[in-house]
Amino acid sequence: MDKIIIEGGIPLNGEVTISGAKNAALPTLAACLLTGGWHTLNNIPKLRDISTIKNILSDIGVSFEEYGESLRVNSDNLKDDTAPYNLVRTMRASILVLGPLLSRLGKARISLPGGCAIGARPIDMHLKGLHAMGADIDLEHGYVVAKSSRLHGADIFFDIPTVTGTENLLMAAVKAEGTTILHNAAKEPEVVDLANMLNKMGAQVSGIGTDIITITGVKELDPVEYTIIPDRVEAGTFLVAAAITNGHVRLRGYGDEYIEAVIKKLRDSGIEIEKSGNDIVAKSNGKIKSIDIKTTQYPGFPTDMQAQFMALMCIADGWSMIRETIFENRFMHVSELRRMGADIEINGGQALVRGQDTLFGAQVMATDLRASASLILAGLAAKGRTEISRVYHLDRGYQDLDKKLSLLGSNIWREK
Repeated sequence: MDKIIIEGGIPLNGEVTISGAKNAALPTLAACLLTGGWHTLNNIPKLRDISTIKNILSDIGVSFEEYGESLRVNSDNLKDDTAPYNLVRTMRASILVLGPLLSRLGKARISLPGGCAIGARPIDMHLKGLHAMGADIDLEHGYVVAKSSRLHGADIFFDIPTVTGTENLLMAAVKAEGTTILHNAAKEPEVVDLANMLNKMGAQVSGIGTDIITITGVKELDPVEYTIIPDRVEAGTFLVAAAITNGHVRLRGYGDEYIEAVIKKLRDSGIEIEKSGNDIVAKSNGKIKSIDIKTTQYPGFPTDMQAQFMALMCIADGWSMIRETIFENRFMHVSELRRMGADIEINGGQALVRGQDTLFGAQVMATDLRASASLILAGLAAKGRTEISRVYHLDRGYQDLDKKLSLLGSNIWREK
């Protein structure tokens, strides 16, 4: 098992290219199940979660050809309708194969999914939506078993916006008979990216990017070539890395799209952020103001940036209040940040952070994907050596983060 070691205190300086978005690549790969032929997906990141969904799809009968960051995908010869526990247990997004398999084969058997232990994240809204579209749903020995001779359109109301729920029902509806309307749908950029790909395949999806999505079913779809959007969470993480190290970093080929809420909070904390052509540049003067944040659905402040921003607030001037409203267990990084000298008090879904003059290197343990990133950011700013274990979480969602940080001047490396 790898660990990451950091000798902190070095300002980052230079340029970095942001990889393709994990949370956009996963549903677009699942969407390839909807029709046969060769799809070509560009800008696919090389991540553990991508390997996981590829293994699930391969087990079903999908074949792949890889060319750099492009991936050709063919689902002509599906041989199974089952996504087994041993593959699904490590990643909640595995549930995304349920909708397209049911649409394509009329049946699907998917193990209840796993993933980071940051909250319950139930899939009941996925199942209620599929049932409304005419599917028979059973839970058998830890598996969701869904069957339908032909899905039909329905009015579906989400109790709360759900990204994977919206994506799953969107894929199930594109070949259903009639019209499906998703009310209170998620508006995240990754949902928009999936809908754009489906329309390129011949689907009829309108209301993209709003909370009411209308899907008129079509009989057939075609394979396409499609380019995945850049990863907004990785972009935000590098902006915070520039801020926390008193650095100067340019994100190549990435504007301010999709991370306006993060940029606003960073500017409020005193970080200079400018658009420069197709790039975005962050520069810190070393003085960080404490500010409050509250996570919420897009276009609000993303829960996937909460841990990284907390690391920044640990060395800010004054007190900040961080409210987490999406996942109930997303403060697990707090105990590890405290080991580095952070002053953080937890009260339910709120964290009160008192900024310190400095953090100190320590041996810490990553508990989930974004917690891993927060500990790396804290280590970059800390005095002395930080050793982060269980960084396999990091590899689920960041492509070569340690290598990219090294190219920006940080003293960071991996050891077994």
